[in-house]
Amino acid sequence: MKKFMSIQSDLERKLQEGHYRSGEKLPSVRDAAKMYGCSISTIIRAYAELESRHAIYSIPQSGYYVVEKPGGQEHAVPKKDIDFASASPDVDAFPYLDFQHCLNKAIDTYKYHLFTYGEPKGLESLRHRLVSHLADHQVFAHAERIVVTSGIQQALEILAKMPFPNGNRTILVEQPSYDLYLRFLEAEEIPVTGIARSASGIDLRELEEKFKSGGIKFFYTMSRYHNPLGTSYTVEERKAIASLASKYDVYVVEDDYMADLGEERGFDPIYAYNRTAHVVYLKSFSKIIFPGLRLGAAVLPGPLLDAFSAHKRYADTSLLSQAALEVYIKNGMYERHKRTISRKYATRLNVLAEALQPYVNAGWVHTSGVSSWVYLQLRLPQTVNVERLTQRLAARKISVMPGKPFYLSSWMEREKFLRISISRAQVEQIPSGVEAIMEEIRRGGS
Repeated sequence: MKKFMSIQSDLERKLQEGHYRSGEKLPSVRDAAKMYGCSISTIIRAYAELESRHAIYSIPQSGYYVVEKPGGQEHAVPKKDIDFASASPDVDAFPYLDFQHCLNKAIDTYKYHLFTYGEPKGLESLRHRLVSHLADHQVFAHAERIVVTSGIQQALEILAKMPFPNGNRTILVEQPSYDLYLRFLEAEEIPVTGIARSASGIDLRELEEKFKSGGIKFFYTMSRYHNPLGTSYTVEERKAIASLASKYDVYVVEDDYMADLGEERGFDPIYAYNRTAHVVYLKSFSKIIFPGLRLGAAVLPGPLLDAFSAHKRYADTSLLSQAALEVYIKNGMYERHKRTISRKYATRLNVLAEALQPYVNAGWVHTSGVSSWVYLQLRLPQTVNVERLTQRLAARKISVMPGKPFYLSSWMEREKFLRISISRAQVEQIPSGVEAIMEEIRRGGS
């Protein structure tokens, strides 16, 4: 690595870790040269690179200063509200400056190409970049099988409406499952049925029976870090689901929206175990970068490509966003940000687990464990009135997500639970937030 690059990397680390505050003046070029034992020109080059990425700025005849972080003044004041409900990434973890740099680089690189309609499948260079990116998750696919979508929601809606080669019409969903998708299926009056999934997994015999005789078009599942349970399928379960899909000609739509978060090593998705092209693999980029990016990728089996393309019809995904994402991945920024946000969430999960431990040991509150990377299911006693509980917590400025919306309206066997999310909860808030929840649970239905 060139000297100026190592200096740049060290300065970036110090900026991220708070060694230099927003608006603070950096060491002069001369002082920095002495500090790093290099020439003044090397420091100037490192500073210039940081300035081009909008991490620092220069004032003529004064020096270099740290760019103020978005919302810096707002976040300097401790947050009073405790947000255990939000599924969106932490705004303080958004890679604003990195992505702004990538947007500028994308404009310089692609120029006039960004002002055309583009391809319905997505930017070709991004799709080729995603081939190696997805391979890191044991998803091996050719670029022509990858379609870039306006978020995963668009892919899910197209898959629900388009015909499948097996001729079936009913969609099988886990109960509980992704609430927005359930509401979409019900609103569009698409045939849908459920199968129970709990913290301990799924009944594979029941799944086989439904695959065998239920006229199932596809089975929608979150194999890793399930929303709202927070748990993941075991290797045996993933292999069994892949095998059943092949045996009964039922497709699996695998929503691996949390693929980039967590510390599970060697987690192979259902896609990796299926040899008959019966799995559609979906990956979101919103959870790791920011929701407004609205980019996702669908890896489609050959028999589904034409029907999917016919329903997608035209290029409706921002070419600029796609080009910026391609630069973001290519430059290694994506991997770096992934590690940063994973460490941040890991700390919060450990604090949450520690805060909950006394109540789990007492036996009157059950959790799905902390295998999740963002969500945890806090199961409640049957005596608790969940609506009143959430209202009382809201009065204490604590937001939580009740479990009811994660079920089909017709599903009768609902568990009482709260989905606890750590994506927006600050570390220092978690212990007091948990204590407040437990105080209100003790009050039960009053």
